Amino acid sequence: MATSSGSIGFRASTRATLLAAVSAASFSAGAAPALAQNEGPAIDASDEIIVSARRREESLQDVPIAVSAFSAEQLDDLGAIDLTDVEAITPNVTLETSRGTNTTLTAFIRGVGQQDPVAGFEAGVGVYIDDIYLNRPQAALLDIYDVERIEVLRGPQGTLYGRNTIGGAIKYVTRRLSDEPEAKLRLTGGNYGQIDAVGTFNLPLAVNSAVGDLLLGGSVAYLKRNGFGVNLTNGLDNYDKDILAGRLALEWAPATNFSLRITGDWTDDNSNPRQGHRILPFTAQFPVLENVFDTRAGLNTPEQSVVAKGVSGVAEWALNENFTVKNILAYREDRTESPIDFDSLPIADLDVPVIYDNSQFSEEFQVLYESDRLNGIVGFYYLDANALNVFDVVLDTTAALLSLPGVNAFTSSDVDTKTWSIFGDFTFDLTETISISAGGRYTEDERSMDLLRQRYFSAGFSPAFGGPNRPPSIIDADLDTTATFTDFSPRASVSWEPTDEHTLYASYSQGFKGGSFDPRCGANAAPDLDGDGQTGATDVDDQIAFCRFEPEEIDTYEIGWKSNLFGGRWTNNLALFYSDYKDVQVPGSIGIDADNDGIAETFAGVTTNAAEATLYGLELEGVAILAEDFARGGDSFSYQYALGYINAQFDEFIGRTGSNIADSIVVFQNTPSITAFSRLTYSTPTNFLEHQGDLSIYGSVSYRSRTNQFSYEIPALDQDQFALLNAGVYWTSSDGGLKLSLHGTNLTNQRYIVAGYDFVTSVPELGNNPLGLSGVQTAFYGDPRRFMGTIEVKF
Repeated sequence: MATSSGSIGFRASTRATLLAAVSAASFSAGAAPALAQNEGPAIDASDEIIVSARRREESLQDVPIAVSAFSAEQLDDLGAIDLTDVEAITPNVTLETSRGTNTTLTAFIRGVGQQDPVAGFEAGVGVYIDDIYLNRPQAALLDIYDVERIEVLRGPQGTLYGRNTIGGAIKYVTRRLSDEPEAKLRLTGGNYGQIDAVGTFNLPLAVNSAVGDLLLGGSVAYLKRNGFGVNLTNGLDNYDKDILAGRLALEWAPATNFSLRITGDWTDDNSNPRQGHRILPFTAQFPVLENVFDTRAGLNTPEQSVVAKGVSGVAEWALNENFTVKNILAYREDRTESPIDFDSLPIADLDVPVIYDNSQFSEEFQVLYESDRLNGIVGFYYLDANALNVFDVVLDTTAALLSLPGVNAFTSSDVDTKTWSIFGDFTFDLTETISISAGGRYTEDERSMDLLRQRYFSAGFSPAFGGPNRPPSIIDADLDTTATFTDFSPRASVSWEPTDEHTLYASYSQGFKGGSFDPRCGANAAPDLDGDGQTGATDVDDQIAFCRFEPEEIDTYEIGWKSNLFGGRWTNNLALFYSDYKDVQVPGSIGIDADNDGIAETFAGVTTNAAEATLYGLELEGVAILAEDFARGGDSFSYQYALGYINAQFDEFIGRTGSNIADSIVVFQNTPSITAFSRLTYSTPTNFLEHQGDLSIYGSVSYRSRTNQFSYEIPALDQDQFALLNAGVYWTSSDGGLKLSLHGTNLTNQRYIVAGYDFVTSVPELGNNPLGLSGVQTAFYGDPRRFMGTIEVKF
């Protein structure tokens, strides 16, 4: 249960270690890897997938959690490029590029997430890279290279992973080093001028020496692609890609019971700004463009840039056969500068230049215990993070109508987060087939915000973006405040393994998303909330109460069945869940009409804990070897499937007038009721260029039912049901030294919306008022049809 006395907290870092190259949770066709010449099936009952979803190593089929996992080989076989490609193959998951960005991630799992990337709003799905929690969504849309595995945990993970994993967790684990020297080069070319190059090396500096084992390794990636469209105003490619990134790791094991791993990573994204496609025409001069990837956006200040970097150290010491201690220390920072042209026109009707500047320091200490019948973990976590957002909202078209030289609303939101937590989770084997687990986590968060909102009734940008240094015309907010929130998140489960092939479980888990202050709040416009006769213009207490919102919380009940049948030829996992979602945070933006002339001069954020909801559904995943040795020795047919269903309904949603609009207006955003995936793969031993190897040919289809972009219906922006067809072929030499692949994605060239802006629809119960004069409804689309070929060589 979450409580507050005024500030916010954080989650603990992840530690999932899926040790097998094959993933029985995700059930990619790679779970039935290509068969070597004249060998038997690659999957049998002896294959055991080891994970640490409960932060200690266990068999995947024994873990009472709905978890999907994808090895590097599986992702490569699918032609996966970045985290958004995991969406199609995982049930009840939405992973997409945030509107108006290239590398900001919007993540929803089982109906829970966060779409607004502005500082002050917390993620509903935790994203981790090598056990390090990413505090902000900027630069969190990770490209897939030099990866060991990606894991997706569905449902609240509050006990073991802390706050902001209320919907689930996504874990990106980079490749571990080995004591054998190795180098690998992967080159990819495709349509739209795609040229990707990834180089990886592994260099043992010392093995079994006086200093122990000392290993060095790393990778460099250059990812380049032309745009899917063009900006007709400035000639820049739209939806292009231009990324240079690298990772470096040093691992030292001076003794068999101690290891230290130091890693660093750096990403420089010089892609052009991703601007949207207008759905509505504006005068005869600006009709709707035929190509949905084209734009007329005129804003190009500041110059688009994303730089992210981080360093971490992980030390692990096995004290004896029962106790192991582990410490995870990390620092990360990222900076994004972006010109977001909401109206996507050469006029300044709703132009938003923005800077996101984030940094974080985290420390986690764990004590793990392992014995014959009792296994568990206790730990401590601390996070100190800062997120500074600075942006203008330029409304010069509105200014002209008001006979003003210009209108610009400037916002600076500087948010500090300090959080600590203690946690524990243990499993006890009652018998050889029945075990019980219980755990809990106490978190204390301190959230501070320094908010400044100003309006300029003059042309040009604010001084922060190169405009003239001038006093503001109106101050809408000048607030410096702090709040503290506390929470205890419990978890419990019971599992039963009647045979080695079956695991049945029932679990209860709780999660919470931290409370905060709306970073776009017009604090000075606060009403008299404390009844002392003063409004927000003169009463700071009213300003704080007006801008603040409380944590949200979810309780999830789950039952599951995991099976491994017919000697490992068919693996099937089923989960049924029911969630009680309380105090749901509902962020929104409203137009501000200061002079009551019917025209909004700017907008302000209004976030409330206005809703309660019930969510229930199911998730089914599996892989089956349908046939083998049927056409020639060593060949096989395998079938992978995933199905997700969710019924997400608000039980209560209090609108601005105090009415319950749960049954009349509101809907869940980014939550299709049905997601599905199917893939059929044929594998056979085949010689190529006098090399023995395995050839695989696959075809797949993914399906998503109707998806709402916001919490209300927008027929022009909401995406109707659609399906994507992919296919590919890949050949791998028997010694693993050479791999050739060809992939085609979205072969039917579907046009589907993944995000958008709406400042046209008027929904008084949600406080939505139109903003801008051009009719701002702008859409962003998923990738068009693409082809790519890859050659990968190991040395």
